[in-house]
Amino acid sequence: MARKLFGTDGVRGTANIHPMTASMALSIGAAAGRYFRREKGGVHRVVIGKDTRLSGYMFENALTAGLTSTGMNVLLLGPVPTPAVGLLTPSMRADLGIMISASHNPSHDNGIKFFGPDGYKLSDEAEAEIEALIDAGVDPAPATEIGRAQRIDDGRFRYQERVKSTFPSGMRLDGMKVVVDCANGAAYRAAPEVLWELGAEVIPVGVSPNGTNINEKCGSTAPGTAAEAVVAHGAHIGICLDGDADRVMIIDETGAVADGDQIMALMAARWSEEGRLRDGTLVATVMSNLGLERFLDARGLRLERTGVGDRYVVEAMRRGGWNLGGEQSGHIVMTDYATTGDGLMAGLQYLAEMVRTGQPASALAHSFEPVPQLLRNVRFAAGQTPLETLSVQQAIAEGEARMNGKGRLLIRKSGTEPLIRVMAECEDETLLSQVVDSIVTEISAAV
Repeated sequence: MARKLFGTDGVRGTANIHPMTASMALSIGAAAGRYFRREKGGVHRVVIGKDTRLSGYMFENALTAGLTSTGMNVLLLGPVPTPAVGLLTPSMRADLGIMISASHNPSHDNGIKFFGPDGYKLSDEAEAEIEALIDAGVDPAPATEIGRAQRIDDGRFRYQERVKSTFPSGMRLDGMKVVVDCANGAAYRAAPEVLWELGAEVIPVGVSPNGTNINEKCGSTAPGTAAEAVVAHGAHIGICLDGDADRVMIIDETGAVADGDQIMALMAARWSEEGRLRDGTLVATVMSNLGLERFLDARGLRLERTGVGDRYVVEAMRRGGWNLGGEQSGHIVMTDYATTGDGLMAGLQYLAEMVRTGQPASALAHSFEPVPQLLRNVRFAAGQTPLETLSVQQAIAEGEARMNGKGRLLIRKSGTEPLIRVMAECEDETLLSQVVDSIVTEISAAV
């Protein structure tokens, strides 16, 4: 069953433009409520978290109305990181978890992400069934069975305690100066508090959300602000989160950035040494650098690649029984601790390695030499299908022929934004640039 509303990470778009309207959110809430309340009787719960976007109030209320209309009781967490919803859904014995966030997108966008009762994101099949219910319409519950809604004031603190429990027992961050950039997003309170409670001297950045400044010149997609703060304050490390805190970038003491691939390489090597890396396998997407794969091969470890999207990484991890995975963009998934990517948790793992080894962040931030990689994005309008244009298909075929045996080429539509992403890797940087430029030129002409 094909999905029309759902992308790689829930429903996402510009607020007040289809599908991200209040009326659609009400319909989505009603459909999700009906889907998870198929068996009558008993208490049915859903937990809802959100980031700091202005439109979050609107979607929170609309979803609550839809859910309670089908008899679901709604527990409102307020602003919390996405992984907190994954944690608290099973902890609070809820049937469903919802996170209202567009992650790394600008403030005018928003999204609705779903978690099942086990705390993991829903499958494509479950999302397709919810879409079918939206199309068919949902009969409301009898007046006597309408659900209730209540605020949960300690959800953030429950999450913080869980995050701290993943840091080695007895280890402290005394003497460690840490810049933490919360992107004016969901972790603006949780992240600085966790680091301070573990003993760090905290320099907070991006902790003044106003509803419209989430991810604005800060966070994991704009790490320059944190890098400047690291250098200016003489900090040992910078931890850059995105708007819903499920991604992280690490800034070393010189201001250099380590992406998700470098973080995964460090963790995979360490976990392998400790006998913790299940089946010697790391799971990552097709976007991860070839250098990461070579790094793992040299250590007798294996890279399992998936489609783009942290939920596909998690699905592969669950199928294979593997416990470490993620994305180059900074999702780091550790299923021993969490059901989804957790930027703060991954940052603590990096800090623990610094404390354990006594090495500076820069010594740990460059586990492998990346193969030259170039990524270009082309924005397109609704209804356009540039990848179906003959000239674009010809340019892609020519690029693949030129790259054959010398590198790799990946062209795909983003699942979270109206973008065509053109990525290539090649040791020959001149060829790399030529191939990407020729394809981008054809796509741009077709939109």
